[in-house]
Amino acid sequence: MYRDIPPELLKVVEPIVRDHGLEVVDAGIRRGSGRAHVRLVVDTPEGDGRVLVDTCALVSREVGHGLDAGDVIQGSYLLEVTSPGVDRVLARELDFSRAVGRKVELETREPLDGRRRFKGRLARFEQGVAHLELDSGTAAIPFDKVARARAFHPLPLGGRAKR
Repeated sequence: MYRDIPPELLKVVEPIVRDHGLEVVDAGIRRGSGRAHVRLVVDTPEGDGRVLVDTCALVSREVGHGLDAGDVIQGSYLLEVTSPGVDRVLARELDFSRAVGRKVELETREPLDGRRRFKGRLARFEQGVAHLELDSGTAAIPFDKVARARAFHPLPLGGRAKR
């Protein structure tokens, strides 16, 4: 189940993404002064982040046509189609299940036990609850309380993430 993705956007992008053998991980529309920014994150069914740049470009063209035909975005917009990358967005329960054993950072919609930000290892994800091992103990965080979350791919020994 997707969270916080505008239904009119999901209705257009999901069939296109599926036609390319991919999954929608996250999508959103940010409006500011000037044009809107539409961001679409896609991944393989395996969740390995191995989406070719050419595939992202093809999906982008088709999604752009779909958004224009469906008149989903009022005015001009910038469309960005990307794969999850090293710090992968966790937007669906399926994403949490796939991230078990990895380092995660998440922020809740409201404070839980006096805090909103959590960082640790995702020990398990069961019945819609993320169980984290933190430096200060453990935390059980219901999926519907999560505002945003991301997981990190383990780096090879001696490796550093490039930003």
